[in-house]
Amino acid sequence: MWHDSRVTSRPAAAHHLRDLALLRRVRDRIDREYAKPLNVEALARGVNMSAGHLSRQFRLAYGESPYSYLMTRRIERAMALLRRGDLSVTEVCFAVGCSSLGTFSTRFTELVGMSPSTYRRQATRATAGMPPCVAKQVTRPIRNQEARSSTRT
Repeated sequence: MWHDSRVTSRPAAAHHLRDLALLRRVRDRIDREYAKPLNVEALARGVNMSAGHLSRQFRLAYGESPYSYLMTRRIERAMALLRRGDLSVTEVCFAVGCSSLGTFSTRFTELVGMSPSTYRRQATRATAGMPPCVAKQVTRPIRNQEARSSTRT
């Protein structure tokens, strides 16, 4: 029997495009609301997906879990606040939406390669006189996926 694959692939393709649009909404929400209490369950509810499906699809689309993406956004913002130098590490931790100083410090050290307090001391010297937009780009953390791909070249 002859089978036209275009007939069965249209609904699958439409579903995939719908999922991608929903994943972009989740990523945009994380970018906007990184300092709010967010978790995968809440993000998934916002787009009517299960937490497991959201996590799997987000990882396929963006190469990391929603939680990892959220923590990277928080750490990037924390780096900017630490460079300013007017907040303590604890104040920065809570300002970016982390509720545990230990988790914040661990993730910060993993992404940046040094503790938040060490970063604060070094970054204020290293970026002195640099426009903030340049300092942000120069000091951007390298996510795990990017670090692996850059070491292969």
